Amino acid sequence: MERSGALADLRVIDLSQMLAGPYGTQMLADHGAEVIKVEALTGDMSRPMPPHRADDEVKAFGGYFQSINRNKSSIALDLKQPQAREILLHLVRSADVLVENFRVGVMERFGLSYERLREENPRLVYATIRGFGDPRTGESPYAEWPAFDVVAQAMGGVMGITGPDGQTPLKIGPGIGDTIPGMNMAFGILAAVHHARRTGVGQFVDVSMVDSILSVCERIVHQYSYRGVAPGPEGNHHPLLCPFGLFQAKDGWVAIACPNESFWEILTQVMGRPEMASDPRFKNNNARASNREEVVSAIEAFTQLHSKGKLTELLGGKIAYGPVYSAKDIVEDSHFRSRDMIAEVEQPGSATPAKIAGVPVKMTVTPGGVHRRAPLLGEHTDEILAQLGFSAEAIQQLREKKVVC
Repeated sequence: MERSGALADLRVIDLSQMLAGPYGTQMLADHGAEVIKVEALTGDMSRPMPPHRADDEVKAFGGYFQSINRNKSSIALDLKQPQAREILLHLVRSADVLVENFRVGVMERFGLSYERLREENPRLVYATIRGFGDPRTGESPYAEWPAFDVVAQAMGGVMGITGPDGQTPLKIGPGIGDTIPGMNMAFGILAAVHHARRTGVGQFVDVSMVDSILSVCERIVHQYSYRGVAPGPEGNHHPLLCPFGLFQAKDGWVAIACPNESFWEILTQVMGRPEMASDPRFKNNNARASNREEVVSAIEAFTQLHSKGKLTELLGGKIAYGPVYSAKDIVEDSHFRSRDMIAEVEQPGSATPAKIAGVPVKMTVTPGGVHRRAPLLGEHTDEILAQLGFSAEAIQQLREKKVVC
């Protein structure tokens, strides 16, 4: 694939699987990086995961894999075999970045540690995502523990402040315990590559899933530090800002945020309650936060009288407001269409293309984009090995020995 984009000169060897690592490397691929996905002969564990199209009898991969592996190439290697490890070393010599999200010690057992790969390529940026980080940057008592999204959400603090009431923690719907570490990794990679190109020296980039969640829950730390009280689940409203949350409409829910006085005054006018704007109990954010129940009750008495469509007419564009959308609403909304946030890609085995989320970072000179579907397992093995100098006969021998597929 001919690449374009701000990162078109970046080569990434991606050994990661499931969600966290692939999400981060996809961010790089979306902006032009050459991402070579190195999979076991059985493929990334997420390949067979649903959903699948009803007419898809091939089932090369489902929506899970498709959504986070677009714009990548795939080579399948059995790293348990010495010849496969030699192929990986070949790839490393020409790479800028290697990414993996194995548990601590796996790459060392393969003889492919950061220290070993740095001997082959001193400029290499070696990036990892682990549940609790890598001992190279800080020894954690949980370093050996496996982790998935739900663990990161639980221990990183986000569940502890999310829930319908003060006693019930709640898992956030999307896998932010994976995607946020993926974003942090992408940032760390670009920072380290910038340094490597300036100095010729690569480095180890370590991202902990739990640390990443804590970083976006930053306010719980300062709240605890300043007040000495650990925040609990906050329901659908903000602990410091008011009004700032969800309110029930006739046919669903809407988000309203008026922490500043100008928006608050507009809202009270639309509600038919202009006196609330001058009432000392509600005159500023701190006063409203102290009388939150009365504020929420007054707003919801108004919103429950109207549909989401009517509330959009009354409030849209006037204050910070938005209806709570379903996936159907998102796909049909003109905003997401005009912003290319709903992309269509080929789905092998299906007669119709699949829709996946687009690229959120827009750039005027070097725009990123969704250029091709996720790869089939080992789809580019021959092409990549040929680029490394392997003959067709040598590639066939490797395939017969099940070193590659």
